[in-house]
Amino acid sequence: MGKKINPLGFRLGTNQNHRSLWFAQPKSYSRDLQEDEKIRDCIKNYVQKNRRISSGFEGIAHIEIQKKIDLIQVIIHIGFPNLLIEGRTRGIYELQTDVKKGFHSVNRRLNIAITRVTKPYGQPNILAEYIALQLKNRVSFRKAMKRAIELTEQADTKGIQVQIGGRIDGKEIARVEWVREGRVPLQTIRAKIDHCSYPVRTIYGVLGIKIWIFVDEQ
Repeated sequence: MGKKINPLGFRLGTNQNHRSLWFAQPKSYSRDLQEDEKIRDCIKNYVQKNRRISSGFEGIAHIEIQKKIDLIQVIIHIGFPNLLIEGRTRGIYELQTDVKKGFHSVNRRLNIAITRVTKPYGQPNILAEYIALQLKNRVSFRKAMKRAIELTEQADTKGIQVQIGGRIDGKEIARVEWVREGRVPLQTIRAKIDHCSYPVRTIYGVLGIKIWIFVDEQ
């Protein structure tokens, strides 16, 4: 059961919050949902184009979207803001302009804010991106997973599980490899667990990375 349910959705209302906060009528719900997806895609595409070449990855932990009648508030939780934006105000203005082109909003303002994550390597999305970069550079998957676990230990987490599936190391038969360090109680609802699934394209095909991080217990 624990492997079939998304840990974030399983804990909504206890220790996890929605990443999108808005109200919609049933007829317009699907349209607003697609709008959220477009906003997130526009932001990620902008970050990929404008990030520093030396950084290698974007470092976005997650994106929150709050919608009101006349305002769309977007909060980007990012681990390394210096890698994204040299001139902070100018970069945010360019990002707002770029996102506005991606979707049509009538009579609604768009406001984007950037929040820095204090412990970036305690965020599963940033860790998954780090592992994906290592796999693209043909680093051994075991070495990449071990290094990710070492980085997580610096963020004072209680446990982590990393799983990689697909044609690992170019083998003909796809398989799943995983490693766990510490406790990861998926069935305990009061345990706050962050989770992400991240696809990565390699020369052998698409690999899937899944990460569970046990943050704290309430």
